[in-house]
Amino acid sequence: MPAGLEKSLLRFYEYLRSERELSLHTQHNYKRQLTTLAEQLVELGVTDWQTVDASWVRQLASKGMRDGLKASSLSMRLSALRSFLDYLVHQGEIKANPAKGVSAPRKARPLPKNLDVDEMDQLLDVNEDDPLSIRDRAMMELMYGAGLRLSELVNLDVRDISLSKGDIRVIGKGDKERVVPFAGLAREWVGHWLKVRGQLAAGDEPGLFVSKLGQRISTRNVQKRMAEWGQKQAVSSHINPHKLRHSFATHMLESSGDLRAVQELLGHANLTTTQIYTHLDFQHLAQVYDEAHPRAKRGKR
Repeated sequence: MPAGLEKSLLRFYEYLRSERELSLHTQHNYKRQLTTLAEQLVELGVTDWQTVDASWVRQLASKGMRDGLKASSLSMRLSALRSFLDYLVHQGEIKANPAKGVSAPRKARPLPKNLDVDEMDQLLDVNEDDPLSIRDRAMMELMYGAGLRLSELVNLDVRDISLSKGDIRVIGKGDKERVVPFAGLAREWVGHWLKVRGQLAAGDEPGLFVSKLGQRISTRNVQKRMAEWGQKQAVSSHINPHKLRHSFATHMLESSGDLRAVQELLGHANLTTTQIYTHLDFQHLAQVYDEAHPRAKRGKR
């Protein structure tokens, strides 16, 4: 390694050891990351830190991505470089830190899992007639039948539900109100629940779904009950409210292919959110494009 690169690194390692008194493990991580970066700079023809600018740092980041580094690993590497270059600025060896404006790509959001239709039927095959079981099936049918968020479900009041019209007034993120339809089994089981709700609810409780204590049910209680029903119904995957919402979105999209309608039903402000949420693949988008865009249609003469 050229002396112009190595000498500054050795001083930095001593600084980490004697002044910052970092653990040996942390010192080793800094050394490993910075040695790799220095070796890459040598391959690019760089021989001293004074010539490293933002474009060089971006090249290092790009190389890390090409080498298959995870976003978290690349972020750690760039963080080590920023700390080292901050040290050089403090020592007066360079005027500014060229890595300040360069960041690693965001971590990929893990895609939520959905249940297939058979698994949903298995989960929702609850026919016990006690009030808590009726309540639980009504909650699950409504989450899957209307694609509600957990917070939206627990915040529903009795007055927000119209069985005659088959719609629900929902207050979503940012206090945005939307009206969503619900029908079929969701509508039927909410009706069953309303008939027995008085056996549990306190007289002045406005919440649609209540606990056995008579008050509005909590999000934690809903999560707990759905997980228990997943086990009781012998569904292979862990059940949580988000999974029911995601299954709604996925099944609606698979059946309709109407991304914009699914966006409205889910209450997403941006279409991009819906694309990620429903893990659309390119083939599906291409099919929608080919079938819908007038210029694409002309190409099929």
